[in-house]
Amino acid sequence: MSDLLSLDATAQLQALESRRVGAVELLEASVARFRAGHAKINAVTAVDIEKARTRAQMIDDFRAKGEALGALAGLPMTIKDSLDVEGMPASSGIEALLRRSANDAVAVAKARAAGAVIWGKTNLPVMTADWQSYNALYGTSNNPWDLSRTPGGSSGGAAAALAAGITALEIGSDIGGSLRVPASFCGVFSHKPTYGLVPQRGQVPPMPGAHAEADLNVVGPMARSARDLRLLLSLIQDGPMAARAAPAEIRGLKVGVWLEEPAFPLDPQVGEAVAAFAQGLAGAGAVVEALRPIDGAVLLDAYLNLLMPVMGRTLPPTQRRAFERLRGPAKLARALGAGPASWASQVLRYTVTHDEWLDANETRARIGDQMKTLFERLDVLIAPIAPVAAFPHDHRPFNKRTLTMSNGRKIPYAAMLNWIALATACGLPATAIPIGADKAGLPIGVQIIGPKGGDARTLAVAQAFEEAFGGFVGPRVTGNG
Repeated sequence: MSDLLSLDATAQLQALESRRVGAVELLEASVARFRAGHAKINAVTAVDIEKARTRAQMIDDFRAKGEALGALAGLPMTIKDSLDVEGMPASSGIEALLRRSANDAVAVAKARAAGAVIWGKTNLPVMTADWQSYNALYGTSNNPWDLSRTPGGSSGGAAAALAAGITALEIGSDIGGSLRVPASFCGVFSHKPTYGLVPQRGQVPPMPGAHAEADLNVVGPMARSARDLRLLLSLIQDGPMAARAAPAEIRGLKVGVWLEEPAFPLDPQVGEAVAAFAQGLAGAGAVVEALRPIDGAVLLDAYLNLLMPVMGRTLPPTQRRAFERLRGPAKLARALGAGPASWASQVLRYTVTHDEWLDANETRARIGDQMKTLFERLDVLIAPIAPVAAFPHDHRPFNKRTLTMSNGRKIPYAAMLNWIALATACGLPATAIPIGADKAGLPIGVQIIGPKGGDARTLAVAQAFEEAFGGFVGPRVTGNG
């Protein structure tokens, strides 16, 4: 059974369909794996085993009768804590928001309708607002590759559970790299969909009861293979999956590589891994072009003025008023050279004016048009996800944190927003895949960015890359690889 848990969701579903394993048996194995590693990894925050066991038995009974079943029938799944799951606790890491919804989030309901057996919730940072997954309710999630390091955030518990073989499919969310960063840190796959493709309803943030979907934010799949991403996205998105838009063969594929960006620091070992991957693509017959698609500093300034007001919507009114009083000093700080990577510059954007937001939106539209033109001659653009590999736990206040690159250089913690900004600001699809490791053995991933609505393209390319160069490799530290 341990070998079965190491397989991707598609292979597990094939085992279920052929009755080599039953849904109850697979569920029990997943739960046993969770319990065996929980003290080390702390990825799963809450469970409802009895309800899941009842559902799994029902699916086994239906399958024995030869009845038609959904595409995920009998597959055990976990869901990020910020998404509502019927009858299970959700909190977004805050006790005051702890709730048990009577309804699934829309994306969760779609997975359940396809036959998924949902049994657990996975950990995250407070209000999904960090690249480390810890909170006062559930504690700290650890990276299965190195327990002293973060699995990323905000879908960090999800990525850790995938890497450790606890679950084969997850649903997470992304507004600041929250699907892509954990995938890179844990060596798994994720897909940030085109903005609006997958319904957000039933996720907190925004606050419970909100009717409007948050700008920039997306809900998307996480898995251990590209084919699993395609499967889950096809089930949770609104409308049918578009036809395959990219060639399945690497030969002749037109690939842009974005590695040189003066505004974005990058660990030399991460850069070397991405460069080596690009060389491998060229060796396999892809047409590879190094380029700088946009001005990173201009992009980042606009992205932060779009992002921070969304994040600030959940601040207590007293904090918002305090930031509003500091608006003048914030502008002065930027004028004196406190760049967008400084923490003070970022948090004081919580209260940008409507004119400032409109300017940022105009920049977003202009960059979006530039990317549309770029993708008329390129199939995909590949780029780093994070400036560093998984870093050690650091729970100090944000303004005290820094990141240390392998050459000893320290960079701002907020540099985690740099490479993920393009796809998020412009609403583009981005598929994260593992491509190797640094000298310490920590995973490194890249994002495959495509044109708006080109989700089928980036996923098809991701699958081609995986088949050519290899995909998920399990971590040895947990004994589950």
